[in-house]
Amino acid sequence: MSAGPLDDALAPDASVHASRAAVVALLAALVLLGLVWELWLAPTGSRALALKVLPLVWPLSGVLAMRLASYRALSLLLWLYVAEGAMRAATERGVSARLAWLELVLCLLLFTACVLHIRSRTRARATPVP
Repeated sequence: MSAGPLDDALAPDASVHASRAAVVALLAALVLLGLVWELWLAPTGSRALALKVLPLVWPLSGVLAMRLASYRALSLLLWLYVAEGAMRAATERGVSARLAWLELVLCLLLFTACVLHIRSRTRARATPVP
């Protein structure tokens, strides 16, 4: 197996590029939401909670380099943020509850984009080249 950015010799098709763009945009939106939420919109008093977005930054370089393992790791990591969003949506009120619902929506969209990217890449790898 090659160590290139695509993990295979096949050129990516349009669905791979579209899903990558969606993953990058949604990941950036989720990081931005976490920072804005904890620092300005509904601060809890501890600005250290803004550090919760650091684990989301970790797979970003791999996502940009189109490393399949980074997409897989991100799709698993997202469930921590789904749990946080669900818990805060159920227990908080006002702005914080609405931000928690937004976090949930972004996580689910990001997970879907990751799955679509992984499926496109693995399907392309499994397709025999004539």
